[in-house]
Amino acid sequence: MSDSADIPDAPMNAVGASPRAIDRLFAHYGESHRHPINLRIHWVCVPLIVWSTLAMCWAIHPYAALAIIVPTLIYYFTLSIKMAIFQVASIAVSVGSFVLIPHLLWVAITVYVVSWIGQFIGHHIEGRKPSFVDDLLFLLIG
Repeated sequence: MSDSADIPDAPMNAVGASPRAIDRLFAHYGESHRHPINLRIHWVCVPLIVWSTLAMCWAIHPYAALAIIVPTLIYYFTLSIKMAIFQVASIAVSVGSFVLIPHLLWVAITVYVVSWIGQFIGHHIEGRKPSFVDDLLFLLIG
């Protein structure tokens, strides 16, 4: 992974202050996500990838899911309190859904594979490679 120094600067904010790290990350992420079809695909597939990743870990053992959830939330809290609170709510809804789905592991694997195929179709339409190819950090930003 590269560090945030490799991420291009976002424009100055309204009061002329330097952009926050989260703003720089989103600006860079946005460069390869401009085509409307790719954006729509991402709005569907990214949450499904997050859900299915957590679901696969949960199906193996809830502690495996926690091993991903805790450091991820710590990272989000360092970037943005609002984003972190949104992620806490999203994770709570996801975890709540796990007990309702029979054969959770197989459902999660299927959703994961189909969603990644969708992501790559979106980037093919976009004509740009996914941001995480250059920096794995963007797997958390998506």
